[in-house]
Amino acid sequence: MSKVVVIKTEPKHVIKDYSKLMDLAEYKKYIKKEYQTIVKLNLSWSLYFPACSTPPWQLEGVMKKLLDDGYKDLIFVENKTVVTNVEKGAKQNRWEFVFKKYGQKFVPLTKVEWGVYEPKGEILAIDKIFPDGLKIPKFFIGKNIIHLPQIKCHGHTTITGAMKNAFGGLITERRHHSHKAIHEVLVDLLMIQKEIHKGIFAVMDGTVCGDGKGPRTMIPRIKNYLLASGDQVAIDAVAAKMMGYDPMSIDFIKIAHEKGLGCGDVKQLDIIGEDISKINFKFSTKRSPVIFFDQLFRRKIKFIEPVLFHTGLFNLCIFASAFYHDYLWYNFVGKKRVKDFMKTEWGKLFLSYHD
Repeated sequence: MSKVVVIKTEPKHVIKDYSKLMDLAEYKKYIKKEYQTIVKLNLSWSLYFPACSTPPWQLEGVMKKLLDDGYKDLIFVENKTVVTNVEKGAKQNRWEFVFKKYGQKFVPLTKVEWGVYEPKGEILAIDKIFPDGLKIPKFFIGKNIIHLPQIKCHGHTTITGAMKNAFGGLITERRHHSHKAIHEVLVDLLMIQKEIHKGIFAVMDGTVCGDGKGPRTMIPRIKNYLLASGDQVAIDAVAAKMMGYDPMSIDFIKIAHEKGLGCGDVKQLDIIGEDISKINFKFSTKRSPVIFFDQLFRRKIKFIEPVLFHTGLFNLCIFASAFYHDYLWYNFVGKKRVKDFMKTEWGKLFLSYHD
């Protein structure tokens, strides 16, 4: 039976709580010291916005625990998209301070060698989206991986969590082409992870969660939860349940469950710590204008897709997305939400991550 650990936390002892969380989830059973361990962060926006990307306390809590337990060969990574800058994101989200404090290095996946990988198992969609082959970072093969997702909504996938976190690590910055079959792609990626990694584990931050038009233009909700599991499907199912969704109604969870890649039925899970049976954040996933038009042109007005997304015209889409998110929404809506967040105890903790 798959185990998922859910505990409550507070800013003043969140780092210690991450250590407790990982021990309760028996992470050493999945992450063996004899192999190198990749820690895959999550960057959904180059700018800082609460609940959007891996917060510095999540990075510090996991990093400190691994180092305290004698894991020495750690590789902390994240990739860019066509609308994000990974170096800028590391600075804006205060990751740089944590790396400096613990003497660890950050490896942008834009600076590593990628090569075509031939999956051994049955593929649902990736071969159709990338007919020339799926390129992955070559050094991922034969290593452990720990994912650091957040609890938040996502306009393409309803929720985003551990399974979606692999999306940014195993596909190049042009992974937006996967949006037209995103649920099947996430299942493909989980199968591939099980082929290439020695061990897989996820530590999910639900201290500040994202409601609404995720993964960026959200309403931050303080919930004070931490989750961990060696089952990527199970941890996403528990997060979905806590957010107020039926996990098996979310396609990527249901398909992965049916393919035996993990357990998406919360009734079949061993949930340790908090009783989640009555937890319901009552989140409601909505779509930003950018996601709305992306889905419209990829799934409904399909004759536009080859012209708009596979020619030079796509540069206009990149510009439109960056302009809407970084200049319009962030300045007129986002900054006010960030300012209000900084007055909270979690906001004060975020501000403490500086030289």
